[in-house]
Amino acid sequence: MQDNITTKLTVIADGGVASPAGIRAGGIHAGFRKKPGRLDMALVEVDEPCSAAGAFTTNKFCAAPVTVSRAHLGASGCAPVRAICINSGNANAATGEEGLEVAEATCKLVADTLGCEPGEVLVASTGVIGQLLELDHFETGVPELHARIAAAGDEAARQAGGHDAARAIMTTDTHPKEYAVSYEATGALAGHTVTVGGMCKGSGMIMPNMATMIAIITTDAPVAPEALHEVLIDVVKATFNKVTVDSDTSTNDTCIALATGEAAKDVAPIEPGTPEAAEFAVAVNAVCQHLAREIAADGEGASKLVTVTVAGAATDEDADTCARAIANSPLVKTAIYGHDCNWGRIAMALGKCGVEFDQRDVDIDIMGMPVCRDGLTVAFDEDEALRRFEEPEITIWADLKAGTCETTVWTCDLTHEYVKINGDYRT
Repeated sequence: MQDNITTKLTVIADGGVASPAGIRAGGIHAGFRKKPGRLDMALVEVDEPCSAAGAFTTNKFCAAPVTVSRAHLGASGCAPVRAICINSGNANAATGEEGLEVAEATCKLVADTLGCEPGEVLVASTGVIGQLLELDHFETGVPELHARIAAAGDEAARQAGGHDAARAIMTTDTHPKEYAVSYEATGALAGHTVTVGGMCKGSGMIMPNMATMIAIITTDAPVAPEALHEVLIDVVKATFNKVTVDSDTSTNDTCIALATGEAAKDVAPIEPGTPEAAEFAVAVNAVCQHLAREIAADGEGASKLVTVTVAGAATDEDADTCARAIANSPLVKTAIYGHDCNWGRIAMALGKCGVEFDQRDVDIDIMGMPVCRDGLTVAFDEDEALRRFEEPEITIWADLKAGTCETTVWTCDLTHEYVKINGDYRT
């Protein structure tokens, strides 16, 4: 959809989920977490039902809010929505009928507070699996948070509410993840400025499949639900689905997009397959790619963002399989942590993944330094390699010379801190 589309994007300073017109958000401490003052519930609201689309985890142990939000979006994956309610500290996963009842009751509570239908509310949860989620925190927290959001009288207060929402959805994240861009639209939307913003959380249990961790993408573009869903799915495949921290797919992965239409009320909604949809997709891709890279860089215990590119594959699937084999290899990830320019571990990962290629053709670069050509070692300066490993982003490139397909996957190194964080997760 985005091929050959050139759209000049402007990054919005300190932008996030509340940057697009018509989006209001906030976060508070509702009591899901024991630590007083730690924000643990977020609301994202719009004044009128707007286009919404979603992508969700494929994990068979999917959480109750995933089941409920899927149902509210319907078989097409897109429907009008007024609000999204997110809690952290408890995943509401593996909680049976009681968990589903709490998720549905939360939707009704938000709907009653906003004056809409329960089916126009989506929910998401993140945190510990297998513990019942208490409804009473929603009963007190939702009205309080909605009142705060409604009281945000100026633009600065509205943006501050978006930042609070981004903090409220964090689990083991070390910082909130937010981003927003704008562009001067062309075609049927010429003369209008469109904004796309977003927030996400994610640090561990990350290798999604047709979904993401928890991400909310917002826009003020007028977009038909079907077009929004098509763009979201395409972009998710190329961004969030190219992130892997530890090769595990969460039970709660959720990505929801909202489009208010406030940027161009006088224009008909963007339809699937149009130039306007392709232009819009470029902006959505920019926001999601930035957030995806932030997730990889903030992987639990990570000290480095790692970008793995595999070129010269026979098929897109082969390229993806090879890139993930490298990105998920504990030996590759620990070598990066140890600043060890050990290309043999990369070759090992490529060779084990079942993709057809001739090892005599393979080239490998680490941090832009040739270390393997035609399957054989290339002499390199170890001191220069150590210097390059001081960079915050480590790049790995491999060319299989078996075709023309290429992909990029983002991951992180594997450190002692990853074990510590996950060993102590419930304590």
